[in-house]
Amino acid sequence: MVYNYFEQVEYEEPIKFLKDAGVEVIVISASQKDLQSLHHARTGDKFRADLLLNQTSSEDYDALVLPGGVINADSLRSNETAQRWLLDFLDSGRPIAAICHAPWLLVSADAVEGKRLTSYYTIKDDIINSGGEWVNLPVVVDDNLITCRHLDDIPKFNEAIINMLGNKSPDSIKIS
Repeated sequence: MVYNYFEQVEYEEPIKFLKDAGVEVIVISASQKDLQSLHHARTGDKFRADLLLNQTSSEDYDALVLPGGVINADSLRSNETAQRWLLDFLDSGRPIAAICHAPWLLVSADAVEGKRLTSYYTIKDDIINSGGEWVNLPVVVDDNLITCRHLDDIPKFNEAIINMLGNKSPDSIKIS
């Protein structure tokens, strides 16, 4: 799930990894179907979402992957539908994987209290002030929540997602 102006590598690499593993990936945008990526502050490639957030239901998906990027994460965190989706996934035990700035959505959904997670270091205080335990590790798994610091840790992030999906047949998994 994205808003727009996401970090391109944090979007592309997990999608490629999951598709290569046989997982069906559906890109859902909270804003518009035509999307623009970024390479930090520089413009990246353009992409197209499969669906808009208001066109589908969280119940239709087995996992939720949230790429980072400051603009994307800051915009997504204020979207009430995205917050409800996140809480639906947390409550049902389905995997949520958030990288870099994406844990901001967890903060705004009031979903970090008592959780152990990592993120890009600049949102450490937001996590701590919301009752979460922030740790400086590449990837942290806490129940059904996977968090990742930044793009350098994407291979470990991808492996954690596949590991959490566990025994399901890859072709039966739908990820938004």
